[in-house]
Amino acid sequence: MSGEIALREAPSEALARLAGACGVAVEYYAIDGSLTPCSAPAIRAALTAMGVDASSDEACERSLVALEDAIWLRTVPPVTVLREGREAEVPVHVPHGAPVEVTLRLEHGGARPAHQLNRPVPPREVGGALIGRATFAIPADLPLGWHVIEAVTPGRRARGYVVVTPERLTVPESIRAVRPWGFMTQLYSLRSSRSWGVGDLGDLSELCSLAKIRAGADFVLVTPLHAHEPVPPLSPSPYLPTSRRFLAPMYIRVEDIPEVAYVPSQQRAVIEWEAERPRRANATPDLLDRDASWRAKMAALEQVYMVERTDGREAQFEAFCQREGRALEDFATWCAIAEAHRDMEWPVELASPSSPAVARWREEHCERVRFFSWLQWVADEQLARAQLAARVAGMRIGIMTDLAVGVHPQGADAWALQRVLASGIGVGAPPDMYNQQGQNWSQPPWQPRALEAAGYVPYRDVVRAAVKHAGAVRIDHILGLFRQWWVPEGMEAWDGTYVSFDHEALVGILVLEAHRAGAIVIGEDLGTVEPWVREYLASRGILGTSVMWFERDHDGAPLPPERYREDVLATVTTHDLPPTAAYLAGEHVNLREELGLLVEDAETVREQARAEVSRLVSLLRERDWLIEDHLEEDVIAAAHRLVLETPAWLVGVAVTDAVGERRTQNQPGTHLEYPNWQVPLCDGNGVPVLLDGLFEHPRMQRLVAAIRAVRG
Repeated sequence: MSGEIALREAPSEALARLAGACGVAVEYYAIDGSLTPCSAPAIRAALTAMGVDASSDEACERSLVALEDAIWLRTVPPVTVLREGREAEVPVHVPHGAPVEVTLRLEHGGARPAHQLNRPVPPREVGGALIGRATFAIPADLPLGWHVIEAVTPGRRARGYVVVTPERLTVPESIRAVRPWGFMTQLYSLRSSRSWGVGDLGDLSELCSLAKIRAGADFVLVTPLHAHEPVPPLSPSPYLPTSRRFLAPMYIRVEDIPEVAYVPSQQRAVIEWEAERPRRANATPDLLDRDASWRAKMAALEQVYMVERTDGREAQFEAFCQREGRALEDFATWCAIAEAHRDMEWPVELASPSSPAVARWREEHCERVRFFSWLQWVADEQLARAQLAARVAGMRIGIMTDLAVGVHPQGADAWALQRVLASGIGVGAPPDMYNQQGQNWSQPPWQPRALEAAGYVPYRDVVRAAVKHAGAVRIDHILGLFRQWWVPEGMEAWDGTYVSFDHEALVGILVLEAHRAGAIVIGEDLGTVEPWVREYLASRGILGTSVMWFERDHDGAPLPPERYREDVLATVTTHDLPPTAAYLAGEHVNLREELGLLVEDAETVREQARAEVSRLVSLLRERDWLIEDHLEEDVIAAAHRLVLETPAWLVGVAVTDAVGERRTQNQPGTHLEYPNWQVPLCDGNGVPVLLDGLFEHPRMQRLVAAIRAVRG
């Protein structure tokens, strides 16, 4: 591949200048520290996806002028993001010499006239007309929130958002005083005797209560609960959802819907019959069958939907639909269209949510659209109930949700938000030590110019959905709020380029919405993250992530616990690593060898893995946390003692580690080669562990006892 990089077509000076103006990198630092050029075709493709013509040097020159003209052609910026207590200046563009009145309209009512500053700027000629610029002050005393700046000039009225964000997100003093710890799990894998083959929101509610009352945990971190496809086959990965704004109805607990009590006896028999087969699967260690579970659950949900709701319940449903507005309508419409066109190409006229054909479809199939809206209402209610159960049980945080990087390229969000997503681009990662060919996750990224033009509202709505019923949110690959590796369609994953985002705006909005929801934010900042990024996130009150296996001293030895960062969620492992029992046994090396993922000699890698475990054991023995004649579960308990001895504000414990599970949930670098995200929770003997007996499991009890002994 190095030879291919050397042969890349270098960008011309004009292309490089245009790329710089649009935040597209022409070079980057590779994993080995070398400055690596990006190819001209990759740069052109990225600019094209932004709606910028870079087809030739002449086109690049014209585009540079057009970019500057575009600023003068808009009366006010679509959005201005600033921190509380700070002033800002907003340029207002009107025909040269025309009068203008500017008003600030506050989010919760009231208005203020904006003060014009003495900032003389020569007019600019655009399209044969002179445009003038007046500069207005945004005062430092605006409250937090989404305000509107309105400019009125003869024959024209323009508006833009002024978003005032907190300087930093404050972690409650009660949490900093007595550090919370919690469990981490994949909800689908943690079943109970009442599950329909897959863990659900009823199980999550139970888990939160049990985790606090039986073990003293203060949160439960779950992998993303984002929406899946309306009909099988369902994508198994929670990190490749069809929408990040809505929930996966697969997680609905049918029996917890109030209307179930009023289902006629004949239909009730249908529900029980549908539940029977997926429930039998709960007792087996076989791979999860999401498709079978969803087919059965969908048939049952359709029976419940037909039950007449009380006036109060119907009013709640209508209120939910009104609150969610156009976003829910678009999502439910997409679900109905996707269901009707399963295994078929969509008609061209249905390609855009704003097309007249889609409006007609929605009207003609309004009852089915309403059904998919109802599913979201039910799921939303049950997630809210789970968070309430967590808090009633005494959890200080409760549910910690997970926000995925992106969405499926053929999913609901890709359809509904296509105007603010970059087409023909997949987000990924450049070559690194784990994947020397780079990675393409195939997820369409935000288009930064279009997202800004939309006032960041689509991004805000995604964040709001993530913190709506949660005490904390984990942001997967938070580096994506700063820059993303764009891989153009048809090109290799290594032949991409970095595209920068306005991180001050994106992080600021994240902090604002989390502040309003009372949620803590944890950024997954693993891998190659520049130090200034971590410093910036810390300055905004966003916690980082520390995984024991990745924390190394300068000589490769395990990092002593006292040298961990303070403002992090510290864990022994993560869902992208095998459970600790398998890691200690070197089974991850065997798996990678079987799947053909090793780039070095297998025995060399095994020796490195044995040395890694040996150094960890030595550290644990030095600290007197591990007896000499130790067992596997003793090492796991001692490893958790290590992260509990760090100054980290939060500590997470994988449920898989608590029961001795050995099977990997996700093997990075694989798609069909390994059954990622399809493994049910079992113990070290391969025996299924259900929620009903989770806290009576001997290994769970021993690990919880060890945690309590450390915490005192």
